[in-house]
Amino acid sequence: MLPRMVSRPPVKRSRVTRYGVARVISKRGLASRAQAAQWVREGRVRVNGKAVHDPQFPVRPGLDRIDIDGQESLTAPRLVLMLNKPRGLVTTRQDERGRDTVYRCFTDAHLPWLAPVGRLDKASEGLLLFCNDPVWAARLSDPSTGPAKTYHVQVDCLPDKSLLAAIAHGVDLDGEHLGALAVRALRSGKRNAWLELVLKAGRNRQIRRLLAAFDVSVLRLVRVAVGPLPLGALPKGNWRMLSPSEVASL
Repeated sequence: MLPRMVSRPPVKRSRVTRYGVARVISKRGLASRAQAAQWVREGRVRVNGKAVHDPQFPVRPGLDRIDIDGQESLTAPRLVLMLNKPRGLVTTRQDERGRDTVYRCFTDAHLPWLAPVGRLDKASEGLLLFCNDPVWAARLSDPSTGPAKTYHVQVDCLPDKSLLAAIAHGVDLDGEHLGALAVRALRSGKRNAWLELVLKAGRNRQIRRLLAAFDVSVLRLVRVAVGPLPLGALPKGNWRMLSPSEVASL
């Protein structure tokens, strides 16, 4: 009698995700992706002992060894700093129009690679974070996972309670809803006032566009807090590293 044949389910092979080598270097907090790509093209990067020149060369994070200038590229410790951004600086490393950037504030600091966490436009000032961990920075910037941000805004009028309520409720503009989690008056003079606005999302020029919808012009805009982290007494144009407890609070 012939033995009974037992069918076995096919063996499922686990798929290992591969990423471009420049992307992996960037995710490890060692450089921007553009800078990492330049290192690869210059022949400074080896994967498993072999020189590679294509920034998109596929590697398996955690399995393949990546060396830069003969040294193994390990994930850099997370560094986060806050800058009190002055007005007139753009939030980018290099500006194609030759304008001063926020990196002017770090000229003599000898810092490792750090990228802005979100942005403040040229005319805005206040608390701007920088970090060398792109994944952490993306979570912090995402409205669904990141903290709310608090702004103090000087406006060219004396808003009453009904206008403050309308600003908080927001408007639909260009296919998106612009509003605030909270709006309150801080102080006022004869012709203008300071408001506090709390936002969850950080759309491009959101506060200026929101207030303009109510014929209110912004005279000054200062970010004073990100979540529980206040700008405090940090002088304009200065920066400091965050403590581990401050980073954890975010």
